[in-house]
Amino acid sequence: MEKITENLLLWYKENKRDLPWRHTRDPYCIWISEIMLQQTRVEAAKSYYENFIRTLPRLEDLANTPEDKLLKLWEGIGYYSRARNLQKAAKILIEKGAKTLPCTKEELVSLPGIGDYTAGAILSIAFDKREVAIDGNVYRVLGRYYCIEGDIGKKSTYRTYEQKMKKILPTTNTGDFIQSFMDLGSSICTPKSPKCSFCPLKENCKAKKMSEVELYPVKQKKTKQTIEERIVLLIVHKEKVAIQKREDTGLLASMYEFPNYLSTASLIDIENSCIEKKIPFEKILEIGDAKHVFSHRIWYLKGYLLSVKEPIKEFTWVTKKDLIEKYSIPSAFSYYLEVLLREFLD
Repeated sequence: MEKITENLLLWYKENKRDLPWRHTRDPYCIWISEIMLQQTRVEAAKSYYENFIRTLPRLEDLANTPEDKLLKLWEGIGYYSRARNLQKAAKILIEKGAKTLPCTKEELVSLPGIGDYTAGAILSIAFDKREVAIDGNVYRVLGRYYCIEGDIGKKSTYRTYEQKMKKILPTTNTGDFIQSFMDLGSSICTPKSPKCSFCPLKENCKAKKMSEVELYPVKQKKTKQTIEERIVLLIVHKEKVAIQKREDTGLLASMYEFPNYLSTASLIDIENSCIEKKIPFEKILEIGDAKHVFSHRIWYLKGYLLSVKEPIKEFTWVTKKDLIEKYSIPSAFSYYLEVLLREFLD
C-alpha cells in the first residue's frame, strides 16, 4: 500500500466526521448526498439531506413526487437543476424496472446530472469499487502532495490526477479513502492558510517541503462576473403577494420569483411608473438592499413593498401558507421572502 494511502486511511479512521449519509451504504442515499454536496456546504446539506430522505425515502418516491414539492424540498440550497436532474434520472430508472441505482460507471454517467466524480463516489462508497472520484479536495491534496503542474481546468491535467489516484487507490475501503479527501480538504488542507503542521501527509508533501503550498493546485484566474442591478417588488393585496414564473430555460429556469427587473429606480421612480401604468396603489416602501452571487453573475438588489388596491392580473397571487408549503422561491430572493413573511403577510 502506498504511504499516502495508508496515512489517509489511518487519519480518516480516527478523524472522520459524523455525517448522516455515512450511516448507510444505500446507493440511493449516497447519490442524494453527493448531488446535494455539489455547490452546497456540508453543514448546510445535513438538514436538507435528512428532510429529503425522510420525505422521499425511495427511488420510486422521488420519481413520482410533484415537481413543486420536490423544489420545495430543495428550497434554500439553490442550483435547482440538480433536483430536476435527480427526478429525471429516477424516472428513467423506474421505467427500466430498477429499484435503486446501477453499479457500473457506464450506466451511472448515462443518467442526467451524474458525471465522473459523482459516479466514482457512488461506486466507491456504496459498492466499494475501486473507482476514481476527483473533486476540488482531491485536486488540492494531490496537487500539493505531488506538486502537480498544469491547469486543473484542462482535460490533460485531469488525466494526470486520474492516473495518480488510480495508483494510490486501496483494494478495499475505497469509499473511506475517497471521503478522507473531503474531510482533510475541509479541515486541514484548506484553500487558504492550510494547517500543515496537523496534516498526516506533511512528511512527504512536496509543496510543504518547498514552502509553496498555496501555489497548488494550479488553476487559471476566474472570468470576471457580470454585475446586474435589479429592482425587486413585493406587490401585496390584502393577504396575498404577487409572484411570477420564470422562463423554461436559462438562469433559475421555471422557478417562481417576486417580480424584478434590471433598473436602479428610486422610490419616486416606482411611484411615477405606477401612475403611468394606472396601477392603483396604497403605499410604496423601501425594504432594503440585498446581494446574490451566482457562478458568473452578481445581482445587486433593491427592494420595494408595493401595496395595491386590486390584484394585477399578470401575476400569480399566493398566501403566506402557499409560500411556506407549496412554492419554492430561489435563494436569490431569500432576504425579501423573510421580510415579507415576517412583516407584511399574516
